[in-house]
Amino acid sequence: MSFVLGRDADREDGPSCRLGVYRALDGSDGAPLALDLDSPHAIALVGKRGYGKSHTMGVIAEGLARASGLAPVLIDPMGAFETLASSADGEPVPATVVAEPTVAPASLDPRSWCTLLGLSPESAAGSLLWRAAQAEPTIDGMRTHVESADAARAARRAATNHLRLADSWDVFDADGLGARALAGPEITVVDVSGLSAAPMNAVCRGVAEALYRARVDAAVDRLPWLLLDEAHTFFDGVAAPALETILTRGRAPGVSLVAATQRPSALPDVGISQSDILVSHRLTAGDDLAALEAAQPTYVGGSLADADRLPEAPGEVLVIDDATETVHAGRVRERDTPHGGESPAASDVVVPER
Repeated sequence: MSFVLGRDADREDGPSCRLGVYRALDGSDGAPLALDLDSPHAIALVGKRGYGKSHTMGVIAEGLARASGLAPVLIDPMGAFETLASSADGEPVPATVVAEPTVAPASLDPRSWCTLLGLSPESAAGSLLWRAAQAEPTIDGMRTHVESADAARAARRAATNHLRLADSWDVFDADGLGARALAGPEITVVDVSGLSAAPMNAVCRGVAEALYRARVDAAVDRLPWLLLDEAHTFFDGVAAPALETILTRGRAPGVSLVAATQRPSALPDVGISQSDILVSHRLTAGDDLAALEAAQPTYVGGSLADADRLPEAPGEVLVIDDATETVHAGRVRERDTPHGGESPAASDVVVPER
């Protein structure tokens, strides 16, 4: 019988995914360990590079794609999760990869447009950009609005040049990714690996806004799960307001968030404090250990940052579960689809003989 993380004693049924097994004190495998998929959750997934964080994200993604009633979306900044669409061992993993994602310009509010393009709203150019974003739903419309504005030529030129920069990213389209395209039964992998931080954040903001608003407006029936790899990149950009909204208000409309990062110390306080499940792989940096300890619930005895308590080997995890107010040592199962997060090695390079 599996123990289901995130599921309290009052609920026995509902979808879950196979996460792995308990890890005994002697390092041996114990009983099966699963993750609840029936209720909305906020999950923080942390761990230093090379210890299985992205692998665990892939395991969760496989379970979400196979469950009914869900609409999982994974924002992939490293290009590591397109393998979810590959052949799987056992039950198929329905997956779609969006290689060139676009989002509607209107998914960013005027203040976010100023932040995205590095213009102060109080500046002449920033004020023009603000008003254009309020008035127009497309970048072409915003540029026309700026060019025809009764403003100094220098301000119009600066605002126009910034909008040209945004247009050059090729991530804005009034018909870009919307909730209906994202809310299918398969997992949608949104590949932003070819983008720099600003357009990457714009795509994440548009996706997060679309999923949350669609559930608030009852426009989609499936419950969205948004998975973020390298989540600190998005909490540090224009995507942050939408992500924080999901963290603090997502439970009521049924929107879940899985935020994975190598640097828990770089996440805002809300990124940890609002998580009802914390999954930690190995951590060694002082700031990251301090962040883990700061997030420690009162029901946990001793320190989570103790060396003898933290995982040591790749694939091992320490899980804090608010639903049952318990702490678990586990080992994550193997992926059913190929793992795409391995680092290349020089020893694997075949050099032709001269």
